[in-house]
Amino acid sequence: MWRSNREKTILVLKRNLGERIFIDGGIIITIVGIDRGQVRIGIEAPKHVNIQREEIMHRPRKPDDDFEFDASGIPDMPGPT
Repeated sequence: MWRSNREKTILVLKRNLGERIFIDGGIIITIVGIDRGQVRIGIEAPKHVNIQREEIMHRPRKPDDDFEFDASGIPDMPGPT
C-alpha cells in the first residue's frame, strides 16, 4: 500500500518473521523477531550509510558519542524457509 503527501511517499508492507526487504544501494531490512506487539529488525547496509534510531537523532550529542559498530563477527541471517 502506498501512502503519499506532496513531499514523500511511504510504502507500507506486511512482513513475516525472516522475510526481507531490499532497498536500492545494498540495504536489506530483515524481520528478525516479533514478540508482544514489538518487531525486531536487522538492517544490513554499506558502511557509508548512516543508520539512526529516531529517539537518538533528537537527543543532544556529547563529545564522546562517536561510536562505530563492527558487525563483521555477526553471522548472516537465514532467509525464509
